[in-house]
Amino acid sequence: MIRPLFVLLLFLALGCKNEPIETYDLAITNAHVIHLETGKVEIQNIYISNGKIAAIETVDTKTNVKADSTIDATGKYVLPGFWDNHIHLRGGDTLIANNKNFLKLFMANGITTVRDAGGDLTPSVMEWKQQIAMEELVGPTIFTAGPKIDGPGARWGGSLEVATGTDIQQAFDSLEKLKVDFVKIYDSRIDADNYIRSIEEAKKRGFVVSGHMPFTVTLDETIAAGMDGIEHLYYIMKGCASNEIEVTEKLKNGEMGFWGAMPALMEAYADSTAQATFNKLKENNVFVVPTLHIGKTLSYLDEVDHANDPYLQYMGKGMIETYEGRIQSALNASEEARKSRKELDTFFGQLAKSLDNAGVQLLAGSDSGAFNSYTYPGISLHMELQEMVKNGISPLDALKTSAYNGSQFLHQSDNYGTIVTGKISDLVLLNDNPLDNIENTQNIYMVIKGTQLFDHEKLQALLDEAIMD
Repeated sequence: MIRPLFVLLLFLALGCKNEPIETYDLAITNAHVIHLETGKVEIQNIYISNGKIAAIETVDTKTNVKADSTIDATGKYVLPGFWDNHIHLRGGDTLIANNKNFLKLFMANGITTVRDAGGDLTPSVMEWKQQIAMEELVGPTIFTAGPKIDGPGARWGGSLEVATGTDIQQAFDSLEKLKVDFVKIYDSRIDADNYIRSIEEAKKRGFVVSGHMPFTVTLDETIAAGMDGIEHLYYIMKGCASNEIEVTEKLKNGEMGFWGAMPALMEAYADSTAQATFNKLKENNVFVVPTLHIGKTLSYLDEVDHANDPYLQYMGKGMIETYEGRIQSALNASEEARKSRKELDTFFGQLAKSLDNAGVQLLAGSDSGAFNSYTYPGISLHMELQEMVKNGISPLDALKTSAYNGSQFLHQSDNYGTIVTGKISDLVLLNDNPLDNIENTQNIYMVIKGTQLFDHEKLQALLDEAIMD
């Protein structure tokens, strides 16, 4: 006689034997996964196939799984690959090789995506972008603005100069043909009317648009036109000053210049005005890029000796020569101007904290690239996160400003920004918890970009290959 218990055990055994095996390309096991959307840290297994996160489960989940490769991430912390949300690939044809070399530095620092905020190397950038997507070239995913939009006699080479409505139409026709990922508007020569019309045209054509802001325009006008992202804090400060209208009129009449307006605006900062501005930024889903690290670096060029910076070995002579303009400007500035610049740097740190307190979405961007002295590609993104935390922003909020907010800003959150099933497997594994100490973002154990895996040895090899004579 067959006992019922025996039948049950036999059924269970046969059921387990017939359970299908899930097969993946890569398993990352026992990882401390940092979920940026909540701040929660969970010990989980991540399964990757075809360059995407195929499954994620807690370690105590019993799953019939097989992986071609396995990484034991016990004691490691996993984040989405970092995003540098403001870089420049530029400097003319003689610096193409230097800029291409930057791609290794980004990857060696765990930066799997960059937002190129305008330059003069668009054909090369588009080629690199395609090669990286095909995994024929090692580098971060590039989202690029291509050439900037500015007025006649624009400061930066390669800019699309607009003076009429026809110019604006032609500029956007060109950007559409180039298939840029977003639009960047600069403020060196563009007038108020064409600035507003350019923002409106960008939105009409479905572009995400970011930029500077000519001081002949108010921040409210810029937001109302449809601006998605404000690069740097000068323009936010203007919108927080009780005398913004007065300063704007003086700029329009030629009675005041950009730098001359700084002390007047800083002194007229009013909390009630600022809170109204913060609310308007939030209501209109406008992102802000503080760029604190470059601000501090440039503010102290007259005091800090960078001659022995380790990252100079990766820049190359031609790139280093582009630093001279800002260096000489700082050294030749008056004592009053130097003091004012440092006070502005301190003020901007406080302003970034106030924006974060108010719930305005910030983007971590280094502004690294040619002409931006000693703001090095790769490492400067980590310095930016540290500056945020030094100014009172929590490590979690600082981390959000990289991949999490960056992917939302460019409408790429379906593919990037969090560690969930279906997203592209751009990941960074850290040896220590960045929520405890933001400097731990630099303590990288491994970087995964799609189907590519870079362990410590490969990351070091990228740095070695990036050394320029």
